[in-house]
Amino acid sequence: MPLVNGLVPSRFLTLTAHLVIVITIFWSRENNVRASLPLQCTQAEYDSRDTEMVVALSVTLGLFAVELAGFLSGVSMFNNVQSLLSTAAHASAGVTLLFFLFEQWDSSLYWWIFAFCR
Repeated sequence: MPLVNGLVPSRFLTLTAHLVIVITIFWSRENNVRASLPLQCTQAEYDSRDTEMVVALSVTLGLFAVELAGFLSGVSMFNNVQSLLSTAAHASAGVTLLFFLFEQWDSSLYWWIFAFCR
């Protein structure tokens, strides 16, 4: 039983940390958008990349709503396999997205992070 008692809080913490990092990226996405464009770019190119980033982050937030609803309603809270996979995915996504945020990676890399950690 200690495994079950430890999985639920760790899943909640990694899910919450991942959510906070995604919201932070949403607020400061300008640096990542600029990192993916050449030094001399048009406003249309910037707007296109910014729209792509907003769509990616919005899809992520929508899926967070679904996962949090399932978790907080108790549907998937005590499923050990689900909790272990979710904890591993959100922990790896949190670490990778911190590098994405601090190192100002190209915004197109977000889709790769999304695909591997979701």
